[in-house]
Amino acid sequence: MSTQTVGVAGMTCQHCVHSVKEEIGELAGVTDVQVELNNGGTSQVTITAAEPLDADAIAAAVTEAGYAVVPPNSLL
Repeated sequence: MSTQTVGVAGMTCQHCVHSVKEEIGELAGVTDVQVELNNGGTSQVTITAAEPLDADAIAAAVTEAGYAVVPPNSLL
């Protein structure tokens, strides 16, 4: 099992959380997606999968949901 955490900008409500969880959950091997919502800031998304996921695949799923992955060490 692998756990990865990414920051996601732009999420403000539970509908946002659901959209991101749904898109990331469709990636191959994903077994769980947890979101710590930070309304108006950078929310933390923790992804559990059978193997580490490609960062570009995660970013694409988040973009498909309508949000953006925040680069590590960003001040956003």
